[in-house]
Amino acid sequence: MDKKDLAHFKELLLAERNSILHQFQVNNSFGLDENLNDSIGELTSYDNHPADIGTEVFERGKDIALQENERHILDLVDEALQRFENGTYGYCVTCHQEIPKERLEAIPYAKYCIKHQTNNEISIQRPIEEQFLRPPFGRTSFDGKVNETEFDGEDAWQTVARYGTSNSADYFANAMDYNHTWIESDEPDGYVDQIEGFLVTDITGSPSVDHIDVVRNEVYEAYIKSHEGEEGIAEIHIDDKNENEK
Repeated sequence: MDKKDLAHFKELLLAERNSILHQFQVNNSFGLDENLNDSIGELTSYDNHPADIGTEVFERGKDIALQENERHILDLVDEALQRFENGTYGYCVTCHQEIPKERLEAIPYAKYCIKHQTNNEISIQRPIEEQFLRPPFGRTSFDGKVNETEFDGEDAWQTVARYGTSNSADYFANAMDYNHTWIESDEPDGYVDQIEGFLVTDITGSPSVDHIDVVRNEVYEAYIKSHEGEEGIAEIHIDDKNENEK
């Protein structure tokens, strides 16, 4: 890159820097130096329903994002100007190869080539918790793993959700009662195979038919409707018939 090109890109950087500083002055820090209550003319931001000031909260969040973005670009511009001082401007900080002029023309503060730009995070500020949320419930999820029946993150959420969530009842249109108003409420609890949810034995756990009883609960009803294990269902109905005849 010759001196003429360097002078051109430095001029672009200085123009970008001045534009950002002007934005901060004109927009008065994007209105964030003013209290939310003062900006909406209310005595308090707490109301009977959070949606009452939903628009204002959205606008405040947007202002924060715009301000953060401008500050981030300003930092990148300052870093690019510093690279002018040490003679490394126009070179990728990862592979040290020259960045195409077309890219610098569009983004004069670019510090990566196209190849290595994609290897870097786009967001500059993400909560560390996100590292543990993929897959859902992150590293504490044992769903889909063979021979894993531990109490995991999803089970912890379901246990708490039994006492109610912010979702209204109509969110769970298929729920049979309020004991099923949480995600995957029909998931087996304390058993793996469906038949284990309604067949019980005596204290010895004897497999003899004489020591097996049937609990006619919702798991039993679901088992019957699913037509699983036709022979087993037939035996259960025969036993029921014999019991009624006695």
